[in-house]
Amino acid sequence: MTDTVRPEFIDFAHRLADAAGAVIRPYFRAAVAVDEKADDSPVTIADRDAEAAMRDLIAATFPDHGILGEEHGAERRDAEFVWVLDPIDGTKSFITGSPLFGTLVALTQNGRPVLGVIDQPITGERWLGVAGQATVLNGKPIGVRACDEIGRAVMFCYGVESFEGARGAVFREIGARVKLKRFSADCYAYGLLAAGFADLVIEDGMSPWDYCALTPVVEGAGGIITDWQGAPLGLDSGDTVLACGDRTLHEKLLRLTGR
Repeated sequence: MTDTVRPEFIDFAHRLADAAGAVIRPYFRAAVAVDEKADDSPVTIADRDAEAAMRDLIAATFPDHGILGEEHGAERRDAEFVWVLDPIDGTKSFITGSPLFGTLVALTQNGRPVLGVIDQPITGERWLGVAGQATVLNGKPIGVRACDEIGRAVMFCYGVESFEGARGAVFREIGARVKLKRFSADCYAYGLLAAGFADLVIEDGMSPWDYCALTPVVEGAGGIITDWQGAPLGLDSGDTVLACGDRTLHEKLLRLTGR
């Protein structure tokens, strides 16, 4: 898939998360104006400025690398290495004072995510996933837990809105079978799955900046993350995500999502 991820790329991913966090923290639980994007999703100055800070660092350090960000679009998207950025994944949580959001930093090589960071700049938690390495949380290795039965699983998804959307029937069927349902954690839910506190995360309406960073984190913790048909995720994937700590559970869920 890829050669070993270069150490300077890993160090740089930490620099990007640090830069974003420095922008975001002063705005958390502060009076911040909220704008509506074309898709009616909220955006703030914290989102825009945090991504701008990361893009400036990339341009200065790796000018030949591509960039794909939620707030400021794409540059050199066909480059071998592309940084994929979501400055605040979970803006609705951010603007309501909830710390269930995070900064997502990914590096793709030839379209495949090989490095991912989930950074929670308020709590100080940082997950790092690197292809071929064990995922770490604040430097300590973590791993998923075994759960091969839907009826014993703890499930996360975006929110109750998922049960009412175009694919609501799938969410309702899985939600009716699991042991426990939780909502509104965005990228934080995948960090909890990687650390062994949840068993599955299922979402739709996703974009590459939502899931590229999550992929190495989940995989490096021993989990599996794909689209709803079981295909690997990358720059050109669709908008569905199914992540599980247990591969048997994932296979069972694909029978429900892949129809």
